[in-house]
Amino acid sequence: MSSRSAPIRVSVVATEESTVTPVIGLFETFAAVGPLTAEGERDPAGAQPFEPEIVAHEAGQVRAPSGLTIDAQRSVADVSATDVVIVPSMALRPDGGWVPGRYPRIVTWIRQMYEGGAMVCSACTGALLVAETGLLDGSEMTIHWSNEAWFRERHPEIGLRMDEVLVVSGEQGRLVSSGAASAWHDLALYIVARYVGPATAQALARFQLLQWHRDGQKAFAVFQPPTGHGDSAVLAAQRWIADNYAVAAPVEEMAAQSGLSPRTLARRFRAASGYTPLSYVQRIRVEEAKRRLESGGEAIEEISWKVGYEDPAAFRRLFKRTTGLTPGDYRRRFRLPALPRVRPAPARSG
Repeated sequence: MSSRSAPIRVSVVATEESTVTPVIGLFETFAAVGPLTAEGERDPAGAQPFEPEIVAHEAGQVRAPSGLTIDAQRSVADVSATDVVIVPSMALRPDGGWVPGRYPRIVTWIRQMYEGGAMVCSACTGALLVAETGLLDGSEMTIHWSNEAWFRERHPEIGLRMDEVLVVSGEQGRLVSSGAASAWHDLALYIVARYVGPATAQALARFQLLQWHRDGQKAFAVFQPPTGHGDSAVLAAQRWIADNYAVAAPVEEMAAQSGLSPRTLARRFRAASGYTPLSYVQRIRVEEAKRRLESGGEAIEEISWKVGYEDPAAFRRLFKRTTGLTPGDYRRRFRLPALPRVRPAPARSG
C-alpha cells in the first residue's frame, strides 16, 4: 500500500483477440472502488483510488472475437505514463496458438510503461502478449492451464508456476500474472489491496461477490494427453490404457501390449509425451476419479478401487498431490449441482 495524492492510473489493454468480459469487468471493478474504500485507507487529499481506462492500438471501437465491440478511450501512443498496465485474456485459435508480432506498438509501449515504473499485469492468455516484451525472461509467471504446453515450448526462458492462480515477480514485484479466465478477480483484488489496502479489497470482494482462489488452479485443470507426437507405439499404448487404467501392474501391461520392453517403452513414452508411463497412468486415473466424484455419490473407497487403487489412503495422497484438494473437498466443490426447483406462486386471496 502506498500514500496517494492522485488516482492510480490503470490502463486495460484491448486487442482484436480480447474477450469482452474481463476488459469491461476490470474497468468497472476499479471504477467501483471509490465508495467502498475502507475508513483507514482513504486518500488524505480525497482523491479517488483508481482512474481506469481502456487503451488499444488505436482509439475507438475494437471488435472482439465474439462480435461485440470494446470502446477504447485512448491509443497507446497517447498514453505517456500510467501506474498499472493489464493485458486481459484473449480468445485464441482452437489449437491454443497465438501469432506473435501482431501488435508491435503495444509491445513497445508496455516496455516503456514498465521502464517508467508501471506494474505490468497479465490475466489468463494475456500473458502471451506480455511475453513478447521480454520483461518476463528469467522470471516466473502463471497462465491458463490449457496453454501450458504451448507456452513452455515457445518460451522456455520463462518459468511457469501452473499451480498458482497469482504470481508476483520481477523488480519490486512489478510483474503480476493471474491464471485461468476468471482469475482476473484475484488480480483486481490484489491490485486494490496493494495500492489502497486489504480492508478495501475485502469490501470490494463482499460487494461484488468476488473471492480469492486460494487453493490455486490445480483442481480446475483437465489433463490433456498429448497425442500429436508421431510415435505410433506410444499412441497405441495411450489408447489402450485409456480403457484399461484400472488394471494391476499397468506399466508392465502397457509394455506387453506395445511389444516393447519396459525400458524402451519408458524411454519412448517420456520422449513423446513428456510423462513417464507411471505418471501418465496416475493422471488418467485421477481424471476418471474426478469424473466420478463430480457426477455421483459413490464412496471414495469404491472410487479408489474402480480406478485401480486397492489402498484408499494411497489414492487420497495421489489425488491431493495432483489436484491440491482431498477427494472429499473436490466433491464438495465440483459436484454437479441440482437445479433449483421451481417454486409455486403463492395462492392469491379472494
